[in-house]
Amino acid sequence: MNNVLVGIVMGSESDLPIMKASAQFLAELGIGSEVIIASAHRSPELAADFAKGAEARGLEVIIAGAGMAAHLPGVLAAFTTLPVIGVPIQSGALNGLDALLAIAQMPPGVPVATVAVNGGKNAGVLAAQIIGVKIPAVREQLKQFKAKMAEDVAKKSKVQL
Repeated sequence: MNNVLVGIVMGSESDLPIMKASAQFLAELGIGSEVIIASAHRSPELAADFAKGAEARGLEVIIAGAGMAAHLPGVLAAFTTLPVIGVPIQSGALNGLDALLAIAQMPPGVPVATVAVNGGKNAGVLAAQIIGVKIPAVREQLKQFKAKMAEDVAKKSKVQL
């Protein structure tokens, strides 16, 4: 089985601190990712080529982070049938609200799943959940991850399970 199952794309190098959380979470589950910088506006051919070839490279999910106008996730979704998860990046005068709305408000037939502003880790979790539909070992790791989260909360609240 190909270990590299997720493509992580960002419009600019400045998005890397947010998007790194996606790759780190996936790596903890043994899911590899390929990471590139491709701008919907400054390098549209690169973005389109990445999306068009993603399935042939064995990818199952694409995570795309973008700020302000945030066209990148939608552009990628236009060129593939793979699920695309958009990560709105906090930037500009509207602090990420513009990116959130741009990613969430896709036209019919071109959906992009959307996580919170700067939600890189949640994008990784959602990508793993999508992959886990097909791969039971990933699904089991996610169950353990969620059980640990619940355990950690219980410890902090001094509630015994």
